[in-house]
Amino acid sequence: MPRTYNTSEHSAGGVILEDGRVLLILMLNLTGSKIWTFPKGHIEPGETPEAAALREVAEETGFDCEIIRALCKADYSFERQGRHVDKDVRWYLMRRLGGDGVVKTPDEIFDIKWCEPGEAKKYLSYPSDLKMLELLEE
Repeated sequence: MPRTYNTSEHSAGGVILEDGRVLLILMLNLTGSKIWTFPKGHIEPGETPEAAALREVAEETGFDCEIIRALCKADYSFERQGRHVDKDVRWYLMRRLGGDGVVKTPDEIFDIKWCEPGEAKKYLSYPSDLKMLELLEE
């Protein structure tokens, strides 16, 4: 039986809130299916979670933002190519400052759209994404 190794990954992302709407991105999940979620990505060496969240949001949405406050930290595990991955994501509530709304990573992000939280629930499927919507509604 082949030996599997545990891997830890650390990511950060943002929920942009504007006029009562949130911004969703369309990307591929681990199985290659398109899925709506919030923008996030890996924290680079030497980068703070806040800086990573701002960078990833800018790359994946084309919008420059500022952090309003921390939302939550999500911890979960999954399998990728036979390896167990423990992942944590630090999420931040953000406000748009500018930008052109042109995705900088079109090979990864296929579309973006603004939704009211109730509408966003119909598109989101990750438990951590749905939890963040609940936090916004409180």
